[in-house]
Amino acid sequence: MNYYNEIKNQIINNEVIKRIKDYSKNRSDLNTYYNVGKLLSEAGKHYGEGIIKEYSKKLTHEFGKGYTFSSLTRMKKFYYLIQKLATVSQYLSYGHYTELLPYDDIYKVKYYINIIEKEKLSIRQLRARIKNNEYERLPIETKNKLKIKEETKVEDLVKNPIIINNKNNYEVMSEKVLQKMILEDIPSFLKELGEGFTFIENEYKIKIGNRYNYIDILLYNIKFKCYVVVELKVTELKKEHIGQIETYMNYVDKNIKTIEENKTIGIIIVKKNNKYIMEYCSDERILSKEYQIIGGV
Repeated sequence: MNYYNEIKNQIINNEVIKRIKDYSKNRSDLNTYYNVGKLLSEAGKHYGEGIIKEYSKKLTHEFGKGYTFSSLTRMKKFYYLIQKLATVSQYLSYGHYTELLPYDDIYKVKYYINIIEKEKLSIRQLRARIKNNEYERLPIETKNKLKIKEETKVEDLVKNPIIINNKNNYEVMSEKVLQKMILEDIPSFLKELGEGFTFIENEYKIKIGNRYNYIDILLYNIKFKCYVVVELKVTELKKEHIGQIETYMNYVDKNIKTIEENKTIGIIIVKKNNKYIMEYCSDERILSKEYQIIGGV
C-alpha cells in the first residue's frame, strides 16, 4: 500500500467537504484525522517512526501549514485514543480531543468527554476544568463508581477541595467574605458541587423555637430532587458544626421538603477537614469539604 497517497487522499477529501458542506466539517475532521492516524500507525510499522517526518515534509510542501511532525503525531495518538474508547463522540471537536491526548488514564478522559457532552463545553472551558484538576478532586469512591458505570448520588460529584474564585482580591477572611466570593461567581461554585444544582437563597431565614437562624446558602438539586444546605466555616471542622447543619437539614425536611422529594443533603465547607470528627458522624447525608481560594489571597 502507498500510505502517503492514502493520507494525501484523506486530506484532499476533507478539504473538499469543508468547502462544500460547512455543517459536516467537524465529522469530516474527526473521520479524516482518525484515518490518517491509522495510516500513520501502519506506515510506522512498515517503515519505522521516521516516516512521519518524511510525510510531514511532503504534506507541508503540498498543502502548506497544518501538517507538521507534531500535528501528524497528534493524529496518530488520536487514532490510538479512539481505539481505547471504541467510539467517536460527534459532540466533541478534534480540538477537544487534542486537549485530552496527553492523559493515559482512560477513565479521566471518559469523565471529561462526558461533561463536554452534557455541558457543551468549549475548548477553553475544558482547558480550565482540566487545569483545576477537577477529576483528581473527585472522591476515590466516585472514581470507582464511574469505572464500573455505577449510578452516582448527589454527594458523589462534590469536589474536594472546592475551588472558590476570589475575583476581587479580598484580604479579610471571614465566613461573610467567603460567602461573598461564592455569590460573585455562583455558576462556578455550583459546578464544583456537581450536576443539577441551582441556587435558592443565601442567609435563608428559618425560625427554630423563638429564635431566627440563617442558613448560609440554600440550594436545590434538580436531578436528585433534594434541598442542599451549605454552611461555610473559615476554621477547622468542629463537632458543633455537625450539630448545627444537622438541625438545619432536619428543619428543611420537616417544613420545606415535600413528600415527593428526597431527604436534604448537608455540605460543610471548611478551611481544614477533621477526619476524626467525620468518623463519628452517623448521618451519611452530611459532607465535609475543604475550600481552596484562587485568584486572590
